[in-house]
Amino acid sequence: MYQLIRNILFCFPPEEVHYFAMGCLKMGTRLSLTDALIRNAFQFRSNQLEKELWGLRFPNPVGLGAGFDKNACYLNELEALGFGFVEIGTVTPRAQPGNEKPRLFRLPQDKALINRMGFNNEGVAAVKQRLINWNNAGGSHMIIGGNIGKNKVTPNEDAWKDYKICFNELHNEVDYFVVNVSSPNTPGLRELQEKDALRRIFGELQNDNAGKSKPKPLLLKIAPDLTQEQLDDIIALAVEIDLSGLVATNTTTNRSMLSPAGTEKSKAIGQGGLSGKPVQQRSTEVLSYLSRNTGKKIPIIASGGIFTGEDAADKFNNGASLIQVWTGFVYEGPAITKKICTYLAR
Repeated sequence: MYQLIRNILFCFPPEEVHYFAMGCLKMGTRLSLTDALIRNAFQFRSNQLEKELWGLRFPNPVGLGAGFDKNACYLNELEALGFGFVEIGTVTPRAQPGNEKPRLFRLPQDKALINRMGFNNEGVAAVKQRLINWNNAGGSHMIIGGNIGKNKVTPNEDAWKDYKICFNELHNEVDYFVVNVSSPNTPGLRELQEKDALRRIFGELQNDNAGKSKPKPLLLKIAPDLTQEQLDDIIALAVEIDLSGLVATNTTTNRSMLSPAGTEKSKAIGQGGLSGKPVQQRSTEVLSYLSRNTGKKIPIIASGGIFTGEDAADKFNNGASLIQVWTGFVYEGPAITKKICTYLAR
């Protein structure tokens, strides 16, 4: 059924379809009857899938990656679809429109997306208020992660200030934080993955975190395009600054994994981060390398090319503690979490 609906939706621009589909879901969850029907259709509950990590209890290990609900607008709707956790953002201190449209593209032949959104979001104050309203409503067991970044106009030498603002503003409203320095769509951002830049950012955040009555887990999201030497630097730094975990991985700028048709289409599209099936293998390689070389002592959230239960199991077998979907959600539809959880429970 979803395949038919998807074929219709894929006739329209991706970004507009995203808001249309989520708007329809929001309308459905407003009525108690349809909300109950949606939850019954798409949620999967099993005690054996519960996961405790960083002092948090995840109802299941399948989350939604950052970039889908940038402004924390759809938390109730995503919970209704059975996600164990949702990462909002990327959030920046000030609102910014992001890059010019069109900036999100489908490559159906490769089960992939290319995006160059550019951290478009309403800014930390608006997101914070929405999270306050969500938390005050109560009754939810879904874990919320806060993915934070810097504004485009902020020079890299001052980037730590932007991360610090977002961290302190959202500290009481989210369950864990992810520092995003690996998006390819903000000029110069990936330079912050270098060891000295990361040491400055996390040094500031850890100092603030230590002064809180309830410190929050701090994670780093990395690109799949890092060299082995850069990965080794990340591992050494993670131990040095006592990182709570890693997210592996973000989108890639590499196009070598695409089919001939996908390659031609990507040339026409131009710059942007590639996600979906083409990044699956490299993301898993990075995951496996990090897991082995940290002695499995640093939890890793795996992201990249997860579409099925088998894909999820492969990530867990390679060292993941939790997983996140994004492009798979677009291609597989709202039942993706239930299908993955059903497979894992077997």
